[in-house]
Amino acid sequence: MPEGPSVRKFQLLTSPFVGQVVAKVGGSSRKINVNDLNALRLQDSQVHGKNLYLAFVTAEGLLGSTAEEPVLQGEAASGASPAVQGGQDDVCAPQTHPQEEDLQELQYARSEAPDAAGGLGSWLRFHFGLFGSIRANEFSRANKANKRGDWKDPIPRLVLHFESGGFHAFYNCRMHWCSSPRADPASDILSVEFHRGRALDALRTPDPICYTLLDQRYFSGLGNIIKNEILYLAKIHPLTQGSLLAVSDLERLLDCAVRFSSDWLHNKLHGEGLHPQIYQKEQCPLGHAVMKATLGPPGGFKRLTWWCPQCQPAVLSEGGDPSPVTK
Repeated sequence: MPEGPSVRKFQLLTSPFVGQVVAKVGGSSRKINVNDLNALRLQDSQVHGKNLYLAFVTAEGLLGSTAEEPVLQGEAASGASPAVQGGQDDVCAPQTHPQEEDLQELQYARSEAPDAAGGLGSWLRFHFGLFGSIRANEFSRANKANKRGDWKDPIPRLVLHFESGGFHAFYNCRMHWCSSPRADPASDILSVEFHRGRALDALRTPDPICYTLLDQRYFSGLGNIIKNEILYLAKIHPLTQGSLLAVSDLERLLDCAVRFSSDWLHNKLHGEGLHPQIYQKEQCPLGHAVMKATLGPPGGFKRLTWWCPQCQPAVLSEGGDPSPVTK
């Protein structure tokens, strides 16, 4: 699924339409009644981790009697260009089984505040699937034939036409109404409010470091691509227990996480692609053979992980044994 930098780019696409009224709607979504968006005004656009939130109001005021007034936030909006187009991540590979995507979506949905009296909230939350994207003033076109040999364009889940004549098309995403964004900026790696101290405490646990990095409670927006790249940059084996690492190593890992995510966002906004050093590679930049395994906590989500055994040597546990790798 799109990671933090990609969803930030999606948010920048929606920002120029804030203040405009929805003139016409369309789309294939069955999760919401798309017609409910007709004649509403887009009041605000926010991104928190991997989730995009759009606030809508009626001509009389906020949608829903119990919804809180959205707070306009200009974070990451400076320097945005309406011409930037949204798309899938620069590097895409199936990282989860579709059923695991559904379970993840359920997990995220449960973290949201329930809507008062079961009615519509004022915020529409978007959580994107593996190849989710937003297009501004254009539709996505098929670039290859599907399994049946048909050249069918992707069908958007939602299309919002605005009074100005512009429109947004949302692809491969799930939506639901909520009363307000349920988010903690202190956990967002791209937020100025990111709390390094809390992140360090999370990394110090005895859990393998690659499990902790994907915990959205502490590293909101950090996904599998970022995880692989920053572990290589910090020269840390993915299964190293965080409690065995020096604080200086954990600090360096956090520096890599923030810098890599910020650089990736910068590249996206300037139309530049991602050039990974370890993700989906057979050799590291130094020419060493790369290992690959599906790693994840017992009973939890598993992710494809790439690492270089020479650049990222295993750290022995207190018992003198390296952490096991299960393929």
